[in-house]
Amino acid sequence: MKVHILDDWFDTLRGLPCFERLNDHEVTVWTDHVEDLDILAKRLQEAQVLVLFRERTKVTRALLEKLPNLQLISQRSVYPHVDVPACTDQGVLLCSNMHSGTPSYAAAELTWALIMAGMRDLPAQMASVKAGHWQAGVGKTLRGRQLGLYGYGRIARAVAGYAEAFGMNVVWWSSDEGRSRAQADGARVAPSREAFFADSDVVSIHVRLKPDTRAIITASDFAEMQPGAIFVNTSRAGLIAPGALLEALNAGRPGKAAIDVFDSEPLTDATDPLLAHPNLLATPHIGFVTEDEFDLQFANIFDQVSAYADGAPIHMINPEVWTTVE
Repeated sequence: MKVHILDDWFDTLRGLPCFERLNDHEVTVWTDHVEDLDILAKRLQEAQVLVLFRERTKVTRALLEKLPNLQLISQRSVYPHVDVPACTDQGVLLCSNMHSGTPSYAAAELTWALIMAGMRDLPAQMASVKAGHWQAGVGKTLRGRQLGLYGYGRIARAVAGYAEAFGMNVVWWSSDEGRSRAQADGARVAPSREAFFADSDVVSIHVRLKPDTRAIITASDFAEMQPGAIFVNTSRAGLIAPGALLEALNAGRPGKAAIDVFDSEPLTDATDPLLAHPNLLATPHIGFVTEDEFDLQFANIFDQVSAYADGAPIHMINPEVWTTVE
């Protein structure tokens, strides 16, 4: 089959072991990002299979209507960037392994790295020593401090394990269902939402972005945080009420934020008020960007392509399309 892979910015996939799983297919890898609908559609005219690199490109009805040869979209995890009804209308099958039993350890590790970088102010310390100024201020020890984890999911539980190894006290907040599961597991749940934000030295959010979780973190939540606290977000920017984080940093509650996600990505405007804020530590959405994570994720994605080619598709999101094809 003619397989097109979008947005492999550093041409990483061809060097991974999982790429051999596409040996029986005609593969085109695109290493740049295209927003223009007509240019993108022209590139993909011959594509029978479209492989998506997470949420880097939106698959809209307008795009699908310009791709007459497309049969399959293969990706991994959630798919807010894909118009599933339009896929169904166009007879395009969407397959996505939701990896319900496996956390992204890469994302958990980046979360922990941001927590440590924020508490020890590593970016400033590194810049100072490289500039010949030696030390720049005083950091904070993690042991004995409180980590508030919002969202009782797989990645958050992995982060909790790191925190406990460093001697932090972990407290949870989540949906009613999430708090019930946490309590059933013997985890410590905050007595109230207000106490969760007010008493935590670090708050890290780990929630999937869905209609009912959009803007779930509000200006009121930030106002409860301590001036010396850090807010961490390696999940999705849409979980934060628009403008609330910038306003909170300007108000000094929390004192710092460390984030891997932005409302608009890729964000390349160095003058963006949030990105340029002196109390913000930022990384460019690299929570899942490791060779190991790519090999794991794309092994699943490429297996979906092969299964479809063999007439036995797996991880179907809109299986009614396959029923129609059969």
